[in-house]
Amino acid sequence: MSAGAISARERVIVALDVPDLKAAGDFLDRLEGQPAFYKVGLELFVAEGVRAIEAVRGRGGKVFLDLKLHDIPETVARAVSSAMALGAELLTLHTAGGLAMMKRAAQAAQGRAKLLGVTVLTSLAEGDLRADGIAGSMREAVVRRAQLASQAGIAGVVCSPQEVADVRHACPSLLLVVPGVRPAGADVGDQKRVATPASAIAAGADYLVVGRPIRDAANPAAAFAAVVAEVAAAGK
Repeated sequence: MSAGAISARERVIVALDVPDLKAAGDFLDRLEGQPAFYKVGLELFVAEGVRAIEAVRGRGGKVFLDLKLHDIPETVARAVSSAMALGAELLTLHTAGGLAMMKRAAQAAQGRAKLLGVTVLTSLAEGDLRADGIAGSMREAVVRRAQLASQAGIAGVVCSPQEVADVRHACPSLLLVVPGVRPAGADVGDQKRVATPASAIAAGADYLVVGRPIRDAANPAAAFAAVVAEVAAAGK
């Protein structure tokens, strides 16, 4: 992916991590139409379904539908086919579902949306991998799963800022979407593998997903603009 083809404003995806459509509308109002891309995740999608996507698209925004699909290949392929009708530009599934699942998902997508394989959640640390019996370091596990996604024909992966450079080196053609982004001094919350916007971009991220630092800011539009400015400076 050529980062130069994406504007700094487009590279910052704002997470609509809110409970319902009213809260989403209020948040969108406070963002003053600045973002180009929004993430609709489990909380909002379970509560509101397609109405959440329509709220974003109705304001001219692009949709990153973050459902992290993970099931048997047939079920995931059918879910991807259903999701294609919703008009999202990006859709997530779990790489832990395996090669066959991801291949079926890629076939079902037929290029209508870009599929992203979630490697290891940013709320997990190496001790969590050990407890689950996963061998090797966190970076090794993430790179293995990214390579599997690439083999399956998935457009990109989601990885933390701490692994993005390794994934970029191992899989140069993948689209890299990076959550766990926190401006300097921001509360990390339940995230364990975080970095600043500038460092994530410098390491090779194509898109950043930013949630609480923008959502919980006194002025979300200004907070978004500050992240975009940092991304623009890092991308020069």
